[in-house]
Amino acid sequence: MVKIPLEDNFVDVINKAQRGLELSDEDLSRGVGVSAQDLSRLKAGQVLEEAIRKVARGLGLGENSLVEMARQAWRPEPRSLVGLAQFNTRFGDMTVNSYLVWDPQSLEAAAFDTGANAFSLMAAVRNQKLRVKYLLLTHAHGDHVADVDRIVSDAKAEVWISEKEPFPGARLFGEGQAFSVGRLKIAARSTTGHSVGGTTYVVEGLASAVAVVGDALFASSMGGGKVSYTDALAGNRSQILSLPEDCVLCPGHGPITTVGEEKRHNPFFPEFQK
Repeated sequence: MVKIPLEDNFVDVINKAQRGLELSDEDLSRGVGVSAQDLSRLKAGQVLEEAIRKVARGLGLGENSLVEMARQAWRPEPRSLVGLAQFNTRFGDMTVNSYLVWDPQSLEAAAFDTGANAFSLMAAVRNQKLRVKYLLLTHAHGDHVADVDRIVSDAKAEVWISEKEPFPGARLFGEGQAFSVGRLKIAARSTTGHSVGGTTYVVEGLASAVAVVGDALFASSMGGGKVSYTDALAGNRSQILSLPEDCVLCPGHGPITTVGEEKRHNPFFPEFQK
């Protein structure tokens, strides 16, 4: 697996929570007892532990995990799993992930999102002689669907997406949709909040369970709650963090992680860190 840096830093986490709660800098400063000057220094990246802890409490974030993030003291352990491959491509000023999951016995596969381009993904398909049955989209934001046509034309894959977020040429599914890829079973779970039709795909049949979570959750962070911050948090708790602790999480940005690691280190979920 490619070593990919964390998608967000501690300032990004603060800003996402603050936007989600619809708090101005003035509201936040006054509400948590941090001076406007210290809040400004914090948002410029200065590690002011007392201020970080006050801001974390005010925003419902984990104090220790946010301080840990500010100190750059944690990143998830590298993960390697037979039947899983991650691809990281450049999209503008950021990078974005796509994934392949396959049954090592039948070599039947599913692709998840496309990233900025699908060159490396399709090269892996050819090299390993995989047959891509499905292209399953976590959501329809441009960085995740930029190269759908290549996968469709090269692999003759069926494209699927949530009925809440239609995409041209894609088949639509509702709650409880299931797919099979060789011996693997894939279940779609709604994780709305970052996008209307945000979907997590839970894959069973490899050595560990795998959840392709799109932008619902990142290592030590989460996607911005552009549609609903409240729904994004609730969906992550009920649909992702309820999975087994060794479940491998494959986010749309940043490194692969696990449920257990996110419970211990993600500032957005302090209830697991008490």
